[in-house]
Amino acid sequence: MNKSELIDAIAKTTESNKAEAGRSLEAVLGAITSTLQSGEKVTIPGFGTFEVRHRNARMGRNPQTGESIQIKESNTPGFKAGKAFKDALN
Repeated sequence: MNKSELIDAIAKTTESNKAEAGRSLEAVLGAITSTLQSGEKVTIPGFGTFEVRHRNARMGRNPQTGESIQIKESNTPGFKAGKAFKDALN
């Protein structure tokens, strides 16, 4: 499912038009992004938790040349599925 298909599904479920569903989806994604940028977690009970995970700097290897390279530290988004979400898939 891509973004436009998700907007269609939201519009159908909420009996709204696609424009409203698109704005709603953008609002949710924007709120999650801005909360993660501020260093906080976003927990949706029954679905899961979005959080920022820190990766330390490390040595890596260029697969084409075999040369060792330094990989900078970074922050990456992480998601941990909640129990109800996991159970729904099994």
